[in-house]
Amino acid sequence: MEVVFRPDPSVWDGRFANNGWLQELSKPITKLTWDNAALISPATAEANKLKGGDMVELSYRGRTLELPVWITPGHADNSVTVHLGYGRTRAGKIGTGTGFNAYLLRTSTAPWIGVGVGLRPTGRRYVLASTQHHFSMHGRDLIRVGNIEEFEKEPKKPEFMHAEAEDLPEMFPHQWPSDRREPGADGVPAYEGQGYGGNPIPAWGMVIDNNACVGCNACVLACQAENNIATVGKHEVRNNRQMHWIRIDTYYRGEDLENPETYFEPIPCMNCEKAPCEPVCPVEATTHSAEGINEMTYNRCIGTRYCSNNCPYKVRRFNFLQYSDQKTPTIQMMHNPDVTVRSRGVMEKCNYCVQRVNEARIEAEKEDRPIRDGEVLTACQQVCPTKAITFGNINDTAGNNGQGSEVRQLKREPLNYSLLEELNTKPRTTYLARLRNPNPDLPQAAPKDLEFETEGG
Repeated sequence: MEVVFRPDPSVWDGRFANNGWLQELSKPITKLTWDNAALISPATAEANKLKGGDMVELSYRGRTLELPVWITPGHADNSVTVHLGYGRTRAGKIGTGTGFNAYLLRTSTAPWIGVGVGLRPTGRRYVLASTQHHFSMHGRDLIRVGNIEEFEKEPKKPEFMHAEAEDLPEMFPHQWPSDRREPGADGVPAYEGQGYGGNPIPAWGMVIDNNACVGCNACVLACQAENNIATVGKHEVRNNRQMHWIRIDTYYRGEDLENPETYFEPIPCMNCEKAPCEPVCPVEATTHSAEGINEMTYNRCIGTRYCSNNCPYKVRRFNFLQYSDQKTPTIQMMHNPDVTVRSRGVMEKCNYCVQRVNEARIEAEKEDRPIRDGEVLTACQQVCPTKAITFGNINDTAGNNGQGSEVRQLKREPLNYSLLEELNTKPRTTYLARLRNPNPDLPQAAPKDLEFETEGG
Protein backbone atom coordinates (compact mmCIF):
# COMPACT_ATOMS: atom_id res chain seq x y z
CA MET A 1 0.00 0.00 0.00
CA GLU A 2 1.16 3.52 -0.79
CA VAL A 3 0.90 6.63 1.36
CA VAL A 4 0.34 10.10 -0.12
CA PHE A 5 1.10 13.28 1.84
CA ARG A 6 -0.81 16.41 0.89
CA PRO A 7 -1.08 19.91 2.38
CA ASP A 8 -4.47 20.38 3.97
CA PRO A 9 -6.99 22.29 1.80
CA SER A 10 -7.71 24.68 4.68
CA VAL A 11 -4.74 25.03 7.05
CA TRP A 12 -2.12 24.13 4.39
CA ASP A 13 1.10 22.90 6.01
CA GLY A 14 0.01 23.98 9.50
CA ARG A 15 0.90 27.66 9.36
CA PHE A 16 -2.83 28.52 9.48
CA ALA A 17 -3.77 25.95 12.12
CA ASN A 18 -4.68 28.65 14.66
CA ASN A 19 -7.26 30.26 12.35
CA GLY A 20 -10.78 29.32 13.51
CA TRP A 21 -12.35 30.32 10.18
CA LEU A 22 -10.17 27.84 8.32
CA GLN A 23 -10.57 25.10 10.92
CA GLU A 24 -14.36 25.26 10.64
CA LEU A 25 -14.36 25.49 6.85
CA SER A 26 -15.77 22.29 5.33
CA LYS A 27 -13.06 20.77 3.18
CA PRO A 28 -13.81 20.00 -0.49
CA ILE A 29 -14.79 16.37 -1.16
CA THR A 30 -14.61 15.13 2.46
CA LYS A 31 -16.57 18.02 4.09
CA LEU A 32 -14.55 17.45 7.28
CA THR A 33 -14.00 20.27 9.78
CA TRP A 34 -11.64 20.66 12.75
CA ASP A 35 -9.72 17.46 11.91
CA ASN A 36 -7.72 15.51 9.39
CA ALA A 37 -8.09 11.81 8.60
CA ALA A 38 -6.64 8.99 6.53
CA LEU A 39 -8.54 8.95 3.24
CA ILE A 40 -9.09 5.51 1.71
CA SER A 41 -11.24 4.06 -1.08
CA PRO A 42 -14.46 2.08 -0.48
CA ALA A 43 -12.76 -1.09 -1.71
CA THR A 44 -9.82 -0.66 0.67
CA ALA A 45 -12.25 0.00 3.52
CA GLU A 46 -14.22 -3.12 2.70
CA ALA A 47 -11.08 -5.25 2.49
CA ASN A 48 -10.01 -4.08 5.96
CA LYS A 49 -13.58 -4.06 7.40
CA LEU A 50 -13.42 -0.35 8.20
CA LYS A 51 -16.06 2.34 8.55
CA GLY A 52 -15.66 6.10 8.59
CA GLY A 53 -14.25 7.17 11.96
CA ASP A 54 -12.51 3.87 12.76
CA MET A 55 -9.03 4.38 14.20
CA VAL A 56 -6.14 2.71 12.36
CA GLU A 57 -2.42 2.52 12.93
CA LEU A 58 -0.28 3.47 9.95
CA SER A 59 3.29 2.17 10.00
CA TYR A 60 5.95 3.32 7.56
CA ARG A 61 9.72 2.84 7.73
CA GLY A 62 9.71 2.22 11.46
CA ARG A 63 7.36 5.12 12.20
CA THR A 64 3.75 4.78 13.40
CA LEU A 65 0.75 7.08 13.56
CA GLU A 66 -2.79 6.50 14.78
CA LEU A 67 -5.60 8.45 13.12
CA PRO A 68 -9.19 7.88 11.93
CA VAL A 69 -10.13 6.84 8.41
CA TRP A 70 -12.52 8.60 6.06
CA ILE A 71 -13.90 6.62 3.12
CA THR A 72 -13.75 8.69 -0.06
CA PRO A 73 -15.46 7.66 -3.33
CA GLY A 74 -13.08 7.97 -6.27
CA HIS A 75 -9.97 7.47 -4.15
CA ALA A 76 -7.35 5.05 -5.52
CA ASP A 77 -7.36 1.51 -4.10
CA ASN A 78 -4.45 0.31 -1.93
CA SER A 79 -3.55 3.91 -1.18
CA VAL A 80 -4.02 6.17 1.83
CA THR A 81 -3.92 9.97 1.75
CA VAL A 82 -3.04 11.94 4.87
CA HIS A 83 -3.15 15.72 5.14
CA LEU A 84 -0.41 17.73 6.80
CA GLY A 85 -0.80 20.71 9.10
CA TYR A 86 -2.59 19.15 12.08
CA GLY A 87 -1.49 17.75 15.42
CA ARG A 88 0.54 20.83 16.39
CA THR A 89 1.48 21.10 20.07
CA ARG A 90 2.13 24.86 20.29
CA ALA A 91 0.00 26.61 17.70
CA GLY A 92 -2.24 28.82 19.85
CA LYS A 93 -5.64 28.49 21.47
CA ILE A 94 -7.34 27.17 18.31
CA GLY A 95 -4.64 25.08 16.66
CA THR A 96 -2.97 23.35 19.61
CA GLY A 97 -3.91 19.68 19.80
CA THR A 98 -6.25 19.79 16.81
CA GLY A 99 -6.11 16.72 14.57
CA PHE A 100 -3.23 14.31 14.00
CA ASN A 101 0.38 15.01 13.09
CA ALA A 102 1.03 13.37 9.71
CA TYR A 103 4.60 14.72 9.72
CA LEU A 104 5.49 11.83 12.06
CA LEU A 105 5.25 9.44 9.07
CA ARG A 106 6.98 11.69 6.55
CA THR A 107 10.61 11.15 5.54
CA SER A 108 13.03 13.30 3.57
CA THR A 109 13.49 10.52 1.01
CA ALA A 110 9.74 10.25 0.34
CA PRO A 111 8.23 13.64 1.22
CA TRP A 112 5.07 13.29 -0.88
CA ILE A 113 4.50 9.64 -1.76
CA GLY A 114 5.89 6.35 -0.51
CA VAL A 115 5.24 2.64 -0.88
CA GLY A 116 5.14 0.03 1.87
CA VAL A 117 2.84 1.56 4.48
CA GLY A 118 1.08 -0.81 6.85
CA LEU A 119 -2.54 -0.28 7.91
CA ARG A 120 -3.87 -1.99 11.04
CA PRO A 121 -7.33 -1.39 12.58
CA THR A 122 -7.15 -0.64 16.30
CA GLY A 123 -10.78 -1.38 17.12
CA ARG A 124 -11.33 2.12 18.51
CA ARG A 125 -13.52 4.92 17.15
CA TYR A 126 -12.97 8.66 16.79
CA VAL A 127 -15.64 11.33 16.41
CA LEU A 128 -15.24 13.34 13.20
CA ALA A 129 -17.29 16.40 12.27
CA SER A 130 -18.46 16.33 8.64
CA THR A 131 -21.09 18.61 7.11
CA GLN A 132 -21.89 16.32 4.16
CA HIS A 133 -25.41 15.61 5.43
CA HIS A 134 -26.16 18.98 7.01
CA PHE A 135 -29.03 21.04 5.58
CA SER A 136 -29.80 18.21 3.19
CA MET A 137 -32.30 18.56 0.34
CA HIS A 138 -32.16 14.81 -0.29
CA GLY A 139 -34.51 13.47 -2.95
CA ARG A 140 -35.00 16.83 -4.67
CA ASP A 141 -33.91 17.92 -8.13
CA LEU A 142 -30.50 19.31 -7.20
CA ILE A 143 -27.68 20.09 -9.61
CA ARG A 144 -28.58 19.66 -13.29
CA VAL A 145 -26.07 17.89 -15.49
CA GLY A 146 -26.21 17.09 -19.20
CA ASN A 147 -23.96 16.27 -22.15
CA ILE A 148 -22.98 19.03 -24.54
CA GLU A 149 -23.99 16.87 -27.50
CA GLU A 150 -27.58 16.66 -26.19
CA PHE A 151 -27.62 20.39 -25.46
CA GLU A 152 -26.52 21.31 -28.97
CA LYS A 153 -29.29 19.17 -30.45
CA GLU A 154 -32.08 20.37 -28.17
CA PRO A 155 -31.05 23.42 -26.12
CA LYS A 156 -34.65 23.96 -25.01
CA LYS A 157 -35.11 20.56 -23.38
CA PRO A 158 -36.61 20.87 -19.87
CA GLU A 159 -33.42 19.73 -18.15
CA PHE A 160 -31.51 22.62 -19.72
CA MET A 161 -33.98 25.47 -20.05
CA HIS A 162 -35.40 27.63 -17.32
CA ALA A 163 -39.19 27.50 -17.48
CA GLU A 164 -39.45 31.30 -17.67
CA ALA A 165 -36.22 32.26 -19.39
CA GLU A 166 -38.02 33.80 -22.38
CA ASP A 167 -40.42 35.77 -20.18
CA LEU A 168 -37.94 37.74 -18.10
CA PRO A 169 -39.94 40.96 -17.47
CA GLU A 170 -42.75 38.99 -15.79
CA MET A 171 -40.28 36.73 -14.06
CA PHE A 172 -39.49 39.33 -11.40
CA PRO A 173 -42.56 41.44 -10.66
CA HIS A 174 -42.15 44.45 -8.41
CA GLN A 175 -42.76 43.63 -4.74
CA TRP A 176 -43.82 46.27 -2.26
CA PRO A 177 -42.16 45.73 1.11
CA SER A 178 -45.08 45.67 3.53
CA ASP A 179 -48.56 45.44 2.02
CA ARG A 180 -47.68 43.55 -1.20
CA ARG A 181 -50.11 45.72 -3.16
CA GLU A 182 -49.87 45.67 -6.94
CA PRO A 183 -48.35 48.75 -8.63
CA GLY A 184 -51.03 51.20 -9.66
CA ALA A 185 -53.59 49.91 -7.16
CA ASP A 186 -55.03 51.99 -4.33
CA GLY A 187 -52.78 54.95 -4.93
CA VAL A 188 -49.56 52.96 -5.14
CA PRO A 189 -47.43 54.61 -7.85
CA ALA A 190 -46.90 52.67 -11.05
CA TYR A 191 -43.71 50.68 -11.39
CA GLU A 192 -42.28 52.29 -14.51
CA GLY A 193 -40.07 55.30 -13.91
CA GLN A 194 -40.00 55.00 -10.12
CA GLY A 195 -36.68 55.23 -8.33
CA TYR A 196 -33.77 57.62 -8.23
CA GLY A 197 -33.05 59.70 -11.31
CA GLY A 198 -36.26 58.53 -13.00
CA ASN A 199 -34.88 55.02 -13.41
CA PRO A 200 -36.85 51.89 -12.52
CA ILE A 201 -36.17 50.40 -9.12
CA PRO A 202 -33.45 47.74 -9.39
CA ALA A 203 -34.29 44.06 -9.14
CA TRP A 204 -31.20 42.43 -7.66
CA GLY A 205 -30.39 38.88 -8.67
CA MET A 206 -27.58 36.35 -8.93
CA VAL A 207 -26.51 33.59 -11.30
CA ILE A 208 -24.09 30.81 -10.28
CA ASP A 209 -22.35 28.88 -13.05
CA ASN A 210 -22.03 25.22 -12.01
CA ASN A 211 -19.63 24.66 -14.91
CA ALA A 212 -17.14 27.07 -13.35
CA CYS A 213 -17.41 26.21 -9.64
CA VAL A 214 -14.45 24.14 -8.38
CA GLY A 215 -15.57 23.94 -4.74
CA CYS A 216 -12.61 25.95 -3.43
CA ASN A 217 -14.57 27.54 -0.53
CA ALA A 218 -13.26 31.06 -1.21
CA CYS A 219 -16.83 32.39 -1.30
CA VAL A 220 -17.63 30.82 2.07
CA LEU A 221 -14.64 32.49 3.74
CA ALA A 222 -15.25 35.87 2.07
CA CYS A 223 -18.88 35.83 3.22
CA GLN A 224 -17.79 34.98 6.76
CA ALA A 225 -15.31 37.86 6.86
CA GLU A 226 -17.67 40.38 5.27
CA ASN A 227 -20.71 39.60 7.41
CA ASN A 228 -19.21 38.97 10.86
CA ILE A 229 -20.18 35.30 10.88
CA ALA A 230 -19.10 33.49 14.02
CA THR A 231 -17.34 30.15 14.40
CA VAL A 232 -19.05 27.66 16.69
CA GLY A 233 -16.52 24.87 17.33
CA LYS A 234 -16.41 21.17 16.53
CA HIS A 235 -19.08 20.14 19.04
CA GLU A 236 -21.63 22.60 17.64
CA VAL A 237 -20.75 21.68 14.04
CA ARG A 238 -21.61 18.06 14.85
CA ASN A 239 -25.00 19.36 16.03
CA ASN A 240 -25.64 20.92 12.58
CA ARG A 241 -25.14 24.41 13.96
CA GLN A 242 -22.40 25.91 11.79
CA MET A 243 -23.25 29.48 10.81
CA HIS A 244 -21.95 29.86 7.24
CA TRP A 245 -24.38 31.87 5.09
CA ILE A 246 -23.29 30.09 1.93
CA ARG A 247 -22.41 26.41 1.71
CA ILE A 248 -20.99 24.32 -1.12
CA ASP A 249 -22.84 21.05 -1.54
CA THR A 250 -20.86 18.10 -2.91
CA TYR A 251 -22.70 15.51 -5.00
CA TYR A 252 -21.57 12.14 -6.30
CA ARG A 253 -23.15 10.60 -9.36
CA GLY A 254 -22.68 7.26 -11.07
CA GLU A 255 -22.85 3.52 -10.54
CA ASP A 256 -19.21 2.94 -9.63
CA LEU A 257 -18.08 3.96 -6.14
CA GLU A 258 -14.50 3.78 -7.34
CA ASN A 259 -14.99 6.27 -10.15
CA PRO A 260 -17.98 8.55 -9.56
CA GLU A 261 -18.63 11.97 -11.03
CA THR A 262 -18.23 14.71 -8.41
CA TYR A 263 -20.08 18.01 -8.58
CA PHE A 264 -20.12 21.18 -6.49
CA GLU A 265 -23.04 23.56 -6.08
CA PRO A 266 -22.89 26.75 -3.94
CA ILE A 267 -26.10 27.33 -1.98
CA PRO A 268 -26.69 30.85 -0.59
CA CYS A 269 -30.10 32.29 0.28
CA MET A 270 -32.19 32.30 -2.88
CA ASN A 271 -33.89 35.65 -2.01
CA CYS A 272 -37.16 34.27 -3.34
CA GLU A 273 -39.83 36.53 -4.85
CA LYS A 274 -42.42 34.39 -3.08
CA ALA A 275 -40.30 33.64 -0.04
CA PRO A 276 -41.84 30.94 2.20
CA CYS A 277 -40.00 32.37 5.20
CA GLU A 278 -41.73 35.76 5.15
CA PRO A 279 -45.42 35.01 5.84
CA VAL A 280 -44.67 32.77 8.84
CA CYS A 281 -42.62 35.29 10.84
CA PRO A 282 -44.88 36.59 13.65
CA VAL A 283 -42.87 39.82 14.13
CA GLU A 284 -41.98 40.66 10.49
CA ALA A 285 -38.28 40.21 11.16
CA THR A 286 -37.87 38.81 7.65
CA THR A 287 -39.34 41.08 4.98
CA HIS A 288 -39.11 41.71 1.24
CA SER A 289 -37.46 44.93 0.14
CA ALA A 290 -38.71 46.99 -2.78
CA GLU A 291 -35.67 45.75 -4.72
CA GLY A 292 -36.38 42.08 -4.12
CA ILE A 293 -33.90 41.35 -1.31
CA ASN A 294 -35.14 39.11 1.46
CA GLU A 295 -33.94 41.13 4.45
CA MET A 296 -33.52 40.34 8.14
CA THR A 297 -34.22 42.88 10.88
CA TYR A 298 -32.15 41.37 13.65
CA ASN A 299 -33.50 43.38 16.58
CA ARG A 300 -37.03 42.21 15.75
CA CYS A 301 -36.21 38.51 15.68
CA ILE A 302 -37.47 36.57 18.71
CA GLY A 303 -36.06 33.21 17.64
CA THR A 304 -39.19 31.24 16.74
CA ARG A 305 -37.27 29.61 13.84
CA TYR A 306 -40.53 29.31 11.87
CA CYS A 307 -38.70 30.85 8.90
CA SER A 308 -35.98 28.20 8.97
CA ASN A 309 -38.56 25.44 9.19
CA ASN A 310 -40.38 26.89 6.17
CA CYS A 311 -37.25 27.33 4.02
CA PRO A 312 -36.92 24.50 1.47
CA TYR A 313 -33.29 25.45 0.73
CA LYS A 314 -32.16 25.29 4.38
CA VAL A 315 -30.04 28.42 4.18
CA ARG A 316 -31.02 30.19 7.40
CA ARG A 317 -28.75 29.99 10.45
CA PHE A 318 -29.72 30.38 14.10
CA ASN A 319 -27.56 31.52 17.00
CA PHE A 320 -28.35 28.77 19.49
CA LEU A 321 -25.64 30.09 21.82
CA GLN A 322 -23.67 33.32 22.18
CA TYR A 323 -21.20 32.49 19.43
CA SER A 324 -20.01 36.04 18.75
CA ASP A 325 -17.54 37.73 21.08
CA GLN A 326 -18.88 41.26 21.56
CA LYS A 327 -16.70 42.23 24.54
CA THR A 328 -13.04 41.64 23.65
CA PRO A 329 -11.74 44.92 22.14
CA THR A 330 -9.30 43.23 19.75
CA ILE A 331 -12.08 40.97 18.43
CA GLN A 332 -14.32 43.99 17.86
CA MET A 333 -11.65 45.47 15.62
CA MET A 334 -11.99 42.42 13.37
CA HIS A 335 -15.72 42.98 12.73
CA ASN A 336 -17.07 44.76 9.67
CA PRO A 337 -18.60 47.99 11.07
CA ASP A 338 -21.21 48.05 8.28
CA VAL A 339 -22.80 44.78 9.44
CA THR A 340 -24.58 44.05 12.73
CA VAL A 341 -22.97 41.50 15.05
CA ARG A 342 -25.73 39.06 15.95
CA SER A 343 -26.51 37.73 19.43
CA ARG A 344 -27.96 34.54 20.83
CA GLY A 345 -31.51 33.74 19.72
CA VAL A 346 -31.31 35.58 16.39
CA MET A 347 -31.79 34.12 12.90
CA GLU A 348 -29.43 35.22 10.14
CA LYS A 349 -28.71 34.48 6.47
CA CYS A 350 -27.41 35.87 3.18
CA ASN A 351 -28.88 39.20 2.04
CA TYR A 352 -26.83 39.83 -1.13
CA CYS A 353 -24.38 42.01 0.87
CA VAL A 354 -27.03 44.70 1.15
CA GLN A 355 -24.51 47.02 2.83
CA ARG A 356 -22.53 47.07 -0.42
CA VAL A 357 -25.69 47.71 -2.41
CA ASN A 358 -26.52 50.68 -0.17
CA GLU A 359 -23.02 52.07 -0.50
CA ALA A 360 -23.27 51.99 -4.30
CA ARG A 361 -26.75 53.52 -4.15
CA ILE A 362 -25.52 56.48 -2.11
CA GLU A 363 -22.76 57.20 -4.61
CA ALA A 364 -25.18 56.89 -7.52
CA GLU A 365 -27.71 59.24 -5.92
CA LYS A 366 -25.02 61.84 -5.26
CA GLU A 367 -24.17 61.77 -8.97
CA ASP A 368 -27.85 61.57 -10.02
CA ARG A 369 -27.44 58.39 -12.03
CA PRO A 370 -28.46 54.74 -11.82
CA ILE A 371 -26.17 52.14 -10.31
CA ARG A 372 -23.89 50.89 -13.06
CA ASP A 373 -23.65 47.23 -13.97
CA GLY A 374 -20.76 45.68 -12.05
CA GLU A 375 -20.61 48.53 -9.54
CA VAL A 376 -21.92 46.24 -6.78
CA LEU A 377 -19.84 43.15 -6.08
CA THR A 378 -20.99 40.78 -3.38
CA ALA A 379 -18.22 39.32 -1.20
CA CYS A 380 -18.61 35.85 -2.71
CA GLN A 381 -18.52 37.22 -6.24
CA GLN A 382 -15.48 39.38 -5.56
CA VAL A 383 -13.24 36.49 -4.47
CA CYS A 384 -14.41 33.72 -6.81
CA PRO A 385 -11.29 32.70 -8.78
CA THR A 386 -13.31 31.24 -11.67
CA LYS A 387 -15.94 34.01 -11.83
CA ALA A 388 -18.69 31.48 -11.25
CA ILE A 389 -20.87 34.04 -9.42
CA THR A 390 -22.52 36.99 -11.17
CA PHE A 391 -24.62 39.60 -9.34
CA GLY A 392 -26.45 42.63 -10.62
CA ASN A 393 -29.67 44.38 -11.57
CA ILE A 394 -32.02 42.21 -13.61
CA ASN A 395 -34.02 45.29 -14.64
CA ASP A 396 -30.95 46.92 -16.21
CA THR A 397 -31.68 46.88 -19.95
CA ALA A 398 -29.27 49.68 -20.88
CA GLY A 399 -25.99 48.26 -19.63
CA ASN A 400 -23.33 46.69 -21.86
CA ASN A 401 -24.22 48.88 -24.86
CA GLY A 402 -27.92 48.15 -24.66
CA GLN A 403 -27.60 44.40 -24.22
CA GLY A 404 -28.60 44.57 -20.58
CA SER A 405 -26.71 43.76 -17.41
CA GLU A 406 -24.56 40.65 -17.32
CA VAL A 407 -26.85 38.92 -14.85
CA ARG A 408 -29.86 39.70 -17.07
CA GLN A 409 -28.13 38.13 -20.05
CA LEU A 410 -27.22 35.01 -18.07
CA LYS A 411 -30.80 34.59 -16.88
CA ARG A 412 -31.86 34.43 -20.52
CA GLU A 413 -29.50 31.51 -21.21
CA PRO A 414 -31.19 28.16 -21.89
CA LEU A 415 -28.94 26.60 -19.25
CA ASN A 416 -30.40 28.87 -16.57
CA TYR A 417 -32.61 27.13 -14.00
CA SER A 418 -34.01 27.65 -10.51
CA LEU A 419 -33.35 25.28 -7.65
CA LEU A 420 -36.57 23.51 -6.60
CA GLU A 421 -38.49 25.62 -9.11
CA GLU A 422 -41.48 23.28 -8.77
CA LEU A 423 -42.18 24.97 -5.41
CA ASN A 424 -42.89 28.27 -7.24
CA THR A 425 -40.79 30.33 -4.83
CA LYS A 426 -39.32 32.26 -7.82
CA PRO A 427 -35.73 32.57 -6.53
CA ARG A 428 -33.65 35.60 -7.46
CA THR A 429 -30.61 33.27 -7.36
CA THR A 430 -30.50 30.84 -10.28
CA TYR A 431 -27.94 28.45 -11.74
CA LEU A 432 -26.41 27.51 -15.06
CA ALA A 433 -26.64 23.75 -15.60
CA ARG A 434 -23.44 21.72 -15.72
CA LEU A 435 -22.43 20.58 -19.22
CA ARG A 436 -20.22 17.54 -19.74
CA ASN A 437 -18.25 16.72 -22.88
CA PRO A 438 -17.27 13.05 -22.45
CA ASN A 439 -15.33 10.97 -24.91
CA PRO A 440 -17.86 8.41 -26.24
CA ASP A 441 -15.07 5.83 -26.69
CA LEU A 442 -14.41 5.70 -22.93
CA PRO A 443 -16.37 3.00 -21.04
CA GLN A 444 -17.18 5.30 -18.09
CA ALA A 445 -18.30 8.18 -20.28
CA ALA A 446 -22.03 8.09 -19.59
CA PRO A 447 -23.02 6.70 -16.18
CA LYS A 448 -26.66 6.25 -15.32
CA ASP A 449 -28.46 8.73 -13.10
CA LEU A 450 -27.87 6.80 -9.91
CA GLU A 451 -27.14 9.15 -7.03
CA PHE A 452 -25.73 7.99 -3.75
CA GLU A 453 -24.73 9.58 -0.46
CA THR A 454 -22.03 8.46 1.89
CA GLU A 455 -21.65 8.42 5.66
CA GLY A 456 -17.93 8.84 6.01
CA GLY A 457 -17.51 7.74 2.43
